[in-house]
Amino acid sequence: MTSVARPTPVEAPEAPLGTFARLATHAVDTRLTPPDLFEDVSATDWSTLRWGQVKRPHTVEKWSADKLQWERENGQPLPVLEGWKRFNRNFHELFSTDVPAAQARARGELKTALTSFDLHGAREAVEELLQLAVWNKVHRVEDAVWDPRGKRALFDALGVSRPRILFLGAAEGYEAMQLLAMYPGGHATLVDYDEFCRDVRFAEFPEDYPFLGVDPATGHARVWRKPQMAVDYVVSDIRDLTYGAEFDIVLSVGLIEHFPDAYKPLCFDFHRRFVRPGGWVVMTTPRDQLRSRAYYNIMSDRLNFGYRELMDVWQMGLYATENGLDIRRAGVIKAHNGLITKVRASA
Repeated sequence: MTSVARPTPVEAPEAPLGTFARLATHAVDTRLTPPDLFEDVSATDWSTLRWGQVKRPHTVEKWSADKLQWERENGQPLPVLEGWKRFNRNFHELFSTDVPAAQARARGELKTALTSFDLHGAREAVEELLQLAVWNKVHRVEDAVWDPRGKRALFDALGVSRPRILFLGAAEGYEAMQLLAMYPGGHATLVDYDEFCRDVRFAEFPEDYPFLGVDPATGHARVWRKPQMAVDYVVSDIRDLTYGAEFDIVLSVGLIEHFPDAYKPLCFDFHRRFVRPGGWVVMTTPRDQLRSRAYYNIMSDRLNFGYRELMDVWQMGLYATENGLDIRRAGVIKAHNGLITKVRASA
């Protein structure tokens, strides 16, 4: 099943270059200044790195109460696809939340519960306020989930023209759209096996969200928006894809960490098999840092439905080099590790 979004044949709206705005649900950032955080570790000698030096990633093990209840009732582990579906619906609800309005409502509910000595209601209101405070800081204040300036720094200097992009586990497709803005005239194929990602997460992504990129006519900075980009959305299990080695960029964001070590070679094979000779494999994973561990602990009921690791960039890089990729660029941004790689000739 495929849906197609073709570029809108109209002039781009006035580009709000150099601005930052915090909206009710998210932030927008078209500032031309360097990112808040981009630590370039590309000089690492990956050939000498060993697991004894970097240890193994941290495994998130505080599960959603919804997942645990399902498993008690059904006497088996929650299926991976079902867990992904529940994650997507909860994550989209967060992205769609008018945070200031939700915080005001929760404060009112807490006041009402305390006035009526409703301890259960008060506890629920406090838990919601805590989750809203964390989400507000991560997404609206720090803009760490999308992190446009950090992602632009990571994706810089790929040297591609009108690229064909394959995004594995695409969700709402944010990073593919950022790449299309930076390297205009290309085409992105987004792949996810939950149709909710196509029908809701991608479909409802704000059409006026500004992606800072390049005007191919002038070489100057300009803003691109979703309706001006060529995007197909394919609902499919990655294992069922029949593409050849034909894409200029194969991209994944937050995919590798969901595969236990026994299955990581399969995950990296998904990336290698679809990239053309000389093309790029671009990957990010959530960073292992104290704030990330706290985030997944506090947000566990909303987000933790399946296997998840938190790793550092050296652990991620070691996995990549063990699985047939040569690292050309590596870095750390606010909440993510990032690798820019090519398939090793001998892989």
